[in-house]
Amino acid sequence: MSGRHFLQIPGPTNVPDRVLRAMDMPTIDHRGPEFAALALDVLSGIKTIFRTESPVVIYASSGTGAWEAALVNTLSPRDHVLMFETGQFASLWRTMAERLGLNVEFVPGDWRHGVDPDEVERRLARDSKHEFKAVMVVHTETSTGITSRVRDVRAAIDRAGHPALLMVDAISSLGSIDYRHDEWGIDVTVGGSQKGLMLPPGLGFNATSKKALEASQRSRFTKSYWNWHEIISANKSGFWPYTPSTNMLYGLRESIAMLHEEGLPAVFERHARHGEATRRAVHGWNLELQAADPREYSNSVTAIVVPDNANADDLRAAILERYDMSLGTGLGRLAGRAFRIGHLGNFNDLMLAGTLCGVQMGLDIMRIPHGDGVSAALTFLTDPTPARLAPMATA
Repeated sequence: MSGRHFLQIPGPTNVPDRVLRAMDMPTIDHRGPEFAALALDVLSGIKTIFRTESPVVIYASSGTGAWEAALVNTLSPRDHVLMFETGQFASLWRTMAERLGLNVEFVPGDWRHGVDPDEVERRLARDSKHEFKAVMVVHTETSTGITSRVRDVRAAIDRAGHPALLMVDAISSLGSIDYRHDEWGIDVTVGGSQKGLMLPPGLGFNATSKKALEASQRSRFTKSYWNWHEIISANKSGFWPYTPSTNMLYGLRESIAMLHEEGLPAVFERHARHGEATRRAVHGWNLELQAADPREYSNSVTAIVVPDNANADDLRAAILERYDMSLGTGLGRLAGRAFRIGHLGNFNDLMLAGTLCGVQMGLDIMRIPHGDGVSAALTFLTDPTPARLAPMATA
């Protein structure tokens, strides 16, 4: 096919040319002074994206690896943790925790709502012996397009007077949705390179806190590659205790620069505009959002439910074949029932307009009844009124 492929899955996202060019560098000595300068620059810069003063550990790994690192560095076998079923990725993190030998209390959910802060408070208040060592939350659940109110979860933990660590998966929100590791009192934030950071997959992150680092001294999990302390110690002089992803770090330095050139508030505003425009398109199509609570709408990904007599995977396949556009599949219980539009990372109004046109044309060729969602989205995107966006819900 001529023209560009539209990659509109919610990660991996489109990699900007600037980042690709930054990565296109000769291999250098990862024990030499040139690399040390690069590493120290990146290790300082990534803190500004997590908004933390504490160490951020960078792994050559997927986000799944960073999940495991968060657990094995802070907890011990048979520890009790509190988790919430907000979608496929929360369920996968639970599976990992159980495989590692943790005792998981998994609060059932309908995949349409985020974590209920009141339920967090109730369960922790009943835990008078403080058996829960961690509360684990997915900030933006990629499978459902739901963003849990993490700051409210932190407040709930504090009201209960509970010492549990707060661990947050911010893989689909970092660099695209307002997130404040220190200010919100997060103990471990898990991140990945392939979404809002606009890089290929390959880097995993653990942002830490003083409390998390203290907990890591008590952890009884066996670990080697994931060990925070060895990495943080080596990072002080700009190195890793193993071979790092040198060229990915070049790309990360460039992506951090791009985020700051635009300004993080402007980045979050852009994602909020695109999220709202996409939701208006969904309403214009007379289709249903998977997310049920407007306070929890994600600005990085939208999950859309198709009518009962339609199949979302057939729709996706038709759009890919006819228009060369990839949309996210429905995961877990949403398989065949929903598709997902990723609108995060290196993305602008015209790219979103093309994406929404592709979806609407796909609805046409699959004969799925719909209204004119594209016009609804374009009307919003071209509205010059600065206050057209309602204030974002507490994240």
